[in-house]
Amino acid sequence: MIRQRRRLLSTVVIAAMAAALLTTGTAYAAEPYHEETAVFTANTEGHFCYRIPAIVKAANGDLLAFAEGRVDNCNDRGNIDLVLKRSHDGGRTWGPLQIVSRGNGDTHGNPMPVVDERTGRVVLFTTHNPGTGTGGRVPYLQVSDDNGATWTAPREMTELLRPEWTSWYATGPGHAIQLTRGPHAGRLVISANHEGGTPSPGILLAYSDDDGNTWQMGADGGGATPDIAVNESSLVELTDGRIYVNVREGGTALGTRAYAISSDGGESYDAPFQMVPELTMPVVQGSMVRLDATDQGDAGNRILFAGPANPGKREALTIRSSFDEAQSWQTWQQGKVISWGPGGYSDLVKIGNDPVEGPVAGVLYEGGTVALYEVIEFVRFNEAYLDTPNGTPPNLPPPPAPGPTTPDASPRYDNTAYVRGGATLTDGRFGDGLAFDGVDDRVEVPYNSDVDLGDGDFTIMTWFRYSATTGQHTLWWFYQWGTGAAQIWLRAYPVNNRIQAVVGTGQGDANITIQGAYNDGLWHHVAMRRTATRVQVLIDGATVADVAAPRGSVTTGKEFGIQSIILGQRIDQTNVDPFHGTLDEFRVYGRALSDEELREIRQHNVPIAGQLRLRLPFTTIKPQQ
Repeated sequence: MIRQRRRLLSTVVIAAMAAALLTTGTAYAAEPYHEETAVFTANTEGHFCYRIPAIVKAANGDLLAFAEGRVDNCNDRGNIDLVLKRSHDGGRTWGPLQIVSRGNGDTHGNPMPVVDERTGRVVLFTTHNPGTGTGGRVPYLQVSDDNGATWTAPREMTELLRPEWTSWYATGPGHAIQLTRGPHAGRLVISANHEGGTPSPGILLAYSDDDGNTWQMGADGGGATPDIAVNESSLVELTDGRIYVNVREGGTALGTRAYAISSDGGESYDAPFQMVPELTMPVVQGSMVRLDATDQGDAGNRILFAGPANPGKREALTIRSSFDEAQSWQTWQQGKVISWGPGGYSDLVKIGNDPVEGPVAGVLYEGGTVALYEVIEFVRFNEAYLDTPNGTPPNLPPPPAPGPTTPDASPRYDNTAYVRGGATLTDGRFGDGLAFDGVDDRVEVPYNSDVDLGDGDFTIMTWFRYSATTGQHTLWWFYQWGTGAAQIWLRAYPVNNRIQAVVGTGQGDANITIQGAYNDGLWHHVAMRRTATRVQVLIDGATVADVAAPRGSVTTGKEFGIQSIILGQRIDQTNVDPFHGTLDEFRVYGRALSDEELREIRQHNVPIAGQLRLRLPFTTIKPQQ
């Protein structure tokens, strides 16, 4: 599918371009444009979904787009092929799918290609691991001397492994680089992250000075402190020949990106990794490429970074620039939002310098219309497009539709709770409760600052009763939804005899599984309690889950559009995973209640105050006014 080419030109854009000339050094007065093309589409060409994109420009000018073709499902482990598509026209159209390395039941993935400009050879690193069960990940090397038309058989590269790296090993993903400046010009450099041994985790740089035939281990480093947990990495050469390494960070430090620099061609790091807090985004892979360099005769120095801008969810794929050799980066508002919808892993490529359009580049990224991984999209754009304004996020929720309501009995707040789908009053645990029909009933509390639990302690609780033996039944869902999103939810799975819950912040998740579905038709009280360090779930007063709390705020990314609190259904769409049963006394506190306070509420329905943000006793339904 090729989407309609969109051009933007107005007096506002021209003014923005003029300002860009002054602030960024852009010397082109080209019309800003971009083109969007779906490259890999889920459930086509023999694969259930496609993930983990990487892209390079071959010596003949073709663009080579790599991805993991996941055959049976979208899981990270399984029957996964390494696939390739080619564009002869700078990313406007793409040819048929080519399998570079067939998994045959195993996992072949994490592509990291690089083109040797001296020889035209395409060098491709991947990792292989068993598709089922356990087994370590091993790097493999393939090369092509005909611009990706044919490939050598995968060659195991155990020389880039150490015996202690048994927990994890992954190349890239995304393109590697060839150095063009300084004493190591011509050197190929790749990166890989590993876990196991000490330090753990770490980022390895490896290099080749003979066109990719042999490789040497180079720099290997972990975090500057125990708080910095390095992960997937992207490389760019600075104008003085140093290598800048930007990595996904998944520890407990401020932010989700870290960096280190190598001044000796990848043989060692100058210093341990440090955080880059201005690159706000969720915990996910990001990519870089150089767009301009003054020593190449272009207008100025400009490095591009691509990644989701919403720090609470993998969406709003945005390109941010550095004009000072990665010493500082644009905010997402100053950068260019490529898509406001779902956006995950990505890779950037420099296509060329057009005499009319100026510098032209492209980004290959995981996207979709409703959900991630529906498609891997390629967006071709010129530099002028990067300097056009973003506008307002379109995902901001509209005002709630009118309808019947049920009162909030919290003493300080007056949150409006809308009763949707015709839910009705019935016998509750204390007086009346609210019956959900398992079809379209739900309660919706629009987001506002009163119910913003942020990064603080909280307690959420309700009484529930149901007897379903099939389906997935949502009790509550807060804020956002999707992979890595800032969200809080609790669902019962009677068919699997369990209850599951998530507390997510965009920087990490507390994933909870509780044995037993509690679908015996009796009343049960469930409470979720978060402190600075733990998330606990108590059912009928017993602690049934106690896990580490993720860092950050459960409303991270709210500026991109945060949704309601929903009882009885998932928040992403209605009539999905509906609850079929009765709820009573739903409460939200902005603090962690003590065991004694929970016991008083459970046994006597005591209206304990102190940061009681929302209380729905379900005693009344008021008709629409």
